[in-house]
Amino acid sequence: MNRNTPAWRALPPKARRMASKVLGTLAVALLALAQTACAQRAGPEPRTPSAFVEDDLLHWNQPAVRANCPDRPGYLWVQPVEGPACIRYFASSDIDGARIAIVQFSGDRDSVMNQAPERIPGNTAPQRTLDAQRSRDRAGVPWIFMARPGTYGSSGDHGRRREPVEFHALDAALDALMQRHRLQRIVILGHSGGATAGAALLTMGRTRVACAVLTSGAYGLLERARLLGQSRDGRTDTTGSTQFYDPLDHVSGIARDPSRRIVLIGNPDDRNTPFALQERFGDAVAKAGHRVELRTHAAEPPLYHDLKDRIGLNTAALCAREAALQ
Repeated sequence: MNRNTPAWRALPPKARRMASKVLGTLAVALLALAQTACAQRAGPEPRTPSAFVEDDLLHWNQPAVRANCPDRPGYLWVQPVEGPACIRYFASSDIDGARIAIVQFSGDRDSVMNQAPERIPGNTAPQRTLDAQRSRDRAGVPWIFMARPGTYGSSGDHGRRREPVEFHALDAALDALMQRHRLQRIVILGHSGGATAGAALLTMGRTRVACAVLTSGAYGLLERARLLGQSRDGRTDTTGSTQFYDPLDHVSGIARDPSRRIVLIGNPDDRNTPFALQERFGDAVAKAGHRVELRTHAAEPPLYHDLKDRIGLNTAALCAREAALQ
């Protein structure tokens, strides 16, 4: 009812108050109906990046449980000498039967491994898969991100990184991955601790590797820990372990393959993985008769450890495309 009409003014005060309440309630109801109608037309609200589905979250530093490791893409149940492991991987499209695919290992993640899963950046299966697809789109080559033990859903203890238990699990997982998806050859890409993992796999005799691109890798692990002031009595690496596996000590295990390229890229001012030890590893590989290149590249201050310009990704992509043409 219009409050400016003669009929409204003729009402007694009490009746006006009751009518005002009714009109107010009716207006609220009409507004709610309008909002509901708009929401139905627009569809459900998209989930924000901070909202997770529990099944999407990836758990860290967990034991290997067969029931949690189904026989389907994304999971690899393997049996290295130290015991069973479930290694997670996240792949782009068109990897089945690929002539060449890039397999990436991340660097160390000790700074986040004890956080709640929902607080770790990029820690869901959809996000890791999307990242693999984006890398594939940039590189033009099928792409697989393989999670190191204890990280991104893989079983194991990330605190025992650079021990044989880590590298044996990854080695067995690569065998299973290549068999499942019928991959002919791979390019290994790793940064920092991921580069050390890639180098270790080479020293374990891995074949069908077209190229290994290893950026800012850690070698000479005992000396590195001493230089960084992180060795206990000069006997441990930076994790406090005496059971580390140093690729520099096992260069003799690298399989002969004159067509394979090993590309080491680092920065001379690296304060995390000393470049002199990267050079030492490169020299040892060259003296053993393998094709190896040592390059320098610009890096982010102040540690000069993370290289600029996606140099690792770009080098691996170029190497993979060249290998596919051979």
